[in-house]
Amino acid sequence: MYGGDEVSAIVVDLGSHTCKAGYAGEDAPKAVFPSVVGTIDGMDIDDAANANSNTEDANNNVVEPDKQKGKRKLFVGSQALNFRRDQMEILSPIKDGIVSDWDIVDNVWEHAFRSCLMIDPKEHPMLLAEPPLNTQQQREKAAELMFEKYKVPALFMAKNPVLTSFASGRATSLVVDCGGGSTTIAPVHEGYVLQKAVISSPIGGDFLTDCLLKSLESKGIKIKPRYSFKRKEIRPGEFQVTDVDVPNTTESYKLFCQRMIVSDIKDSICRVPDTPYDDKSYSNIPMTSYELPDGQTLEIGADRFKTPDVMFNPSIVQTIPGMEYYTDMLPLVRGLPQMVIQSISKCDVDIRRELYSSILLAGGTSSMQQLKERLEKDLLEESPQSARVKVLASGNTTERRFSVWIGGSILASLGSFQQMWFSKSEYEEHGASYIQRKCP
Repeated sequence: MYGGDEVSAIVVDLGSHTCKAGYAGEDAPKAVFPSVVGTIDGMDIDDAANANSNTEDANNNVVEPDKQKGKRKLFVGSQALNFRRDQMEILSPIKDGIVSDWDIVDNVWEHAFRSCLMIDPKEHPMLLAEPPLNTQQQREKAAELMFEKYKVPALFMAKNPVLTSFASGRATSLVVDCGGGSTTIAPVHEGYVLQKAVISSPIGGDFLTDCLLKSLESKGIKIKPRYSFKRKEIRPGEFQVTDVDVPNTTESYKLFCQRMIVSDIKDSICRVPDTPYDDKSYSNIPMTSYELPDGQTLEIGADRFKTPDVMFNPSIVQTIPGMEYYTDMLPLVRGLPQMVIQSISKCDVDIRRELYSSILLAGGTSSMQQLKERLEKDLLEESPQSARVKVLASGNTTERRFSVWIGGSILASLGSFQQMWFSKSEYEEHGASYIQRKCP
């Protein structure tokens, strides 16, 4: 047993879009930063001043850093990513909700502990949030890293939907988690995820951001990343914008910067339509304006309803120029209400009514305006007559966005939870595979 009263635990929720970390018992995470990292291959220069200069050979030809060296320098955190560097690629350690690059995850954790929270992981038990479909190898690898590299005194891994359920004070609920990389629907019964009924769809916040970006580009609107221009005030309120030439910027970094801007447009003005979107009825909708960083003002009409409706009707993607690439996966993807009904129908008959009456919305994308109302309306139309449909969502967008982290914070600070930690001594005795027994 690990009696962790005197030292507070650290809760880490590494999502596909952002990493959240902080102390258990607090009501919001201290550190929130993108979970993607910038990487430059074959770079063994530690000096940031030289980082931007490529080497030149005897004939003054610019030589790119040698890719075969195998060394790569990683840049983690919002500040490091906002600074443009030559040849810097943007990589995400998470693919389809599952970690695909442990080296990057290790750097993200390191940044969270040392740079953001400024703690020594040796002194704090760790509670890690994990996706419901995490594999056994993934869990063992995480346990191994935590105990071997960070030497943590104790560890616990809890599933995202369970933590969301705890955050709203329920033991049984259907958690609809709309994250950056995907949307996952998972039934939780008495504090356990019913694995056989978990359904996931690749349509998350990032996908919607891409839809909006392509839609704007098809109308001839150029989204200029912040590094590609300079703004100078010539008269009060009047600015002169000059383009800056940055030839060595990678496509992935450019897209990352554009996504940040478009994501803000999406959060500010998009809202889910009350009825399924169609071009006719939304053609003369009043325009809403948004000012881009370079000073040009966008007028956005139907797109602000069309983009969010992709979650309910994925086939709309076919009408967005530039997104044709995804049309082959669309027949497999269902709308949000259909996924909810499908997930509940895979559960035991006895708990279906209870699940229908406590559907919880969580994740950053779930704070889109009107999402809760539309989901409830569609479910009422499509669900069985006997079901009492109730969609619950915290009125506070911060709580929706951080619901997984908040659940972890509540759980790790409970007195009754303290004997559930997987301690270092148990790890040394039984090895990493024991995590399967300690954290079901």
